[in-house]
Amino acid sequence: MTYPLTSLTLEEAQQLQFKLVDAITKYFSGTDILSYGDLGVVKGLNQPSVTKKVETVLADFFNVEATLLVRGAGTNAIRLGLHALLNSGQTVLVHDAPIYPTTKVSIDMLGLQTIKADFNDKKIVQECLKKHQIDAVLIQVTRQKLNDSYDLETLITWIKELAPTINIITDDNYAALKTKGIGAELGATLSCFSTFKLLGPEGIGCIAGKREYIEKLKAENYSGGGQVQGYESLEVLRGMVYAPVSLAISANVGTELCRRLNEGEVKGVKGAYIANAQSRVVIVTLEEPIAKDVIETACQLGALGHPVGAESKYEFCPLIYRVSSTFRQENPQAESTMLRINPNRAGVDTIIRILSQAMNQ
Repeated sequence: MTYPLTSLTLEEAQQLQFKLVDAITKYFSGTDILSYGDLGVVKGLNQPSVTKKVETVLADFFNVEATLLVRGAGTNAIRLGLHALLNSGQTVLVHDAPIYPTTKVSIDMLGLQTIKADFNDKKIVQECLKKHQIDAVLIQVTRQKLNDSYDLETLITWIKELAPTINIITDDNYAALKTKGIGAELGATLSCFSTFKLLGPEGIGCIAGKREYIEKLKAENYSGGGQVQGYESLEVLRGMVYAPVSLAISANVGTELCRRLNEGEVKGVKGAYIANAQSRVVIVTLEEPIAKDVIETACQLGALGHPVGAESKYEFCPLIYRVSSTFRQENPQAESTMLRINPNRAGVDTIIRILSQAMNQ
């Protein structure tokens, strides 16, 4: 059984779009928003002035004290967030599950220690906080195991009940603008995510949350080569405006696809269910261990054969691919018996057609 995150309804997604546009109009003139922005380290800001404006818009939009756009997408946003909150040798509490590979690299690179607790169980989480010296908590919002069921806001509440001042950093990749609120809106210290996953430019991440930690990172990012330029920050806004509605439509398509597959519309499919692995996708179980062949054939028929940025602006065709690495670690057989389908911008009929033809071949 899986417990997918609750997606925004189409109406909620529309309101989120309107909210972002409203925030943009508070800080940009109509002339400015139709420009390409400025470049370089403006005196007094040490960053492009347009990038500073965009960060102010995003802080308003996400209801947080401050935001920072960084190079290195979601991976470096998390790495810098951990660096801002922790020193080498300190301990971070993580979920008792495989850690996302690039996050594991960041933890090792920063010399951090980890202690694991089952985030699905309040008693275990709170006992761990009592027993060990925990310096911060890292929460991945999307599922790391198929049976994960924890709710982000509830989990943050459990932690704060016992340790009100502890710093919490959330990895909101694959969840931002798909669900109600990012971690920093729900009580976390910092939230980190990739704007590339929100129809934005390649390689730009966002950190949102407490001003003191974001100002620390800004002061360290002195080099002009490390700045997100004005035109890139405007691309972040241009993509993000359209992301909530697009992602909500994709979620609806996934639900309908799951229903039709479970009704037996495609021969050779044993079952299907919704999961957040890592994006909100349909996990398909096959009757025969032919997943690799199906993926290869589906690619020839027009489906994406690999992800680019998980629902990035380039990924409008449906993705038919293997399940995520963390899921494969938990179930080694999954690579040959399971598929991950992300509708992206496609409709159900297109996905059914491609999958049926791939299975037949």
